Amino acid sequence: MRKILLVDNGSLRPQATLNLRRLAQSLSQITGHEVEAASLLHSYKIPAEELEGRKAVSLGPLAEQFAAQGTTELVILPFFFGSSQALTRYLPERLAEVQAHYPQLSIKVALPLVDTQAPLDLRLAQLLADNVRERMEGSSTPKVVLVDHGSPIPEVTAVRNYLAGQLSVLLNEEASCVTFASMERREGDAYRFNEPLLVDLLASPAMADSEVILAMLFLSPGRHAGEGGDIAEICEQAMAQSPGLRVTTTRLAGEHDAILEVLTTRLSEGLVGSPLLLELPASL
Repeated sequence: MRKILLVDNGSLRPQATLNLRRLAQSLSQITGHEVEAASLLHSYKIPAEELEGRKAVSLGPLAEQFAAQGTTELVILPFFFGSSQALTRYLPERLAEVQAHYPQLSIKVALPLVDTQAPLDLRLAQLLADNVRERMEGSSTPKVVLVDHGSPIPEVTAVRNYLAGQLSVLLNEEASCVTFASMERREGDAYRFNEPLLVDLLASPAMADSEVILAMLFLSPGRHAGEGGDIAEICEQAMAQSPGLRVTTTRLAGEHDAILEVLTTRLSEGLVGSPLLLELPASL
């Protein structure tokens, strides 16, 4: 018996879990395979009444529950842009714990949304461009900044920069420039690859008296990208300090229905077993 889980990192904001569930339901309808939503962390703390009466369950306990009920194959569909430590370290460690109790369970983890080693795929960049165009006004040519959270993993930041390059090509005649920024970074020179920080970029002379559209490389609303979150606060402060600066944010990448096309591809790959981020065969 097989179970398929759409998995994100998790958030304490109910909007993130509700968005993940919406996408899992849509994937079920599109693919004909039942897909359920689960988070690695945090979401289980959200009160059930904020989640339409149904409490969130973390990946680990849910995988154990399925295995106890007779599931022999678990397919994990990551709702992540790149291979973060959550996918390369925490996830395999947690799943190995489950398999230690249920050795009959085999586990496949599909690739994240962006595979920079694969043939050219513009679908994510195209939905980002769509989101930017929704915020364009008249004949102006704004400056576009692709902003993400920031990561301690260079390969994850490289995914952001890779998408920024694609977005620059797609918006070549519609934006005066396309660049990128991180919302935050860890201290130390080892994490300088996250530069520039959004707060510094918006305060730079290059952005003064400009119309700027932030292309939001976030998957679900949360304390960073949600209403009244960190990004909104950074933008408000930047405009207060530079009165000629006008900053608009797009909707989130994970709120665009075209994300389902990419997820459908990743699920198809995961079901046939190649390519995979991780495969943990059953022990028996």
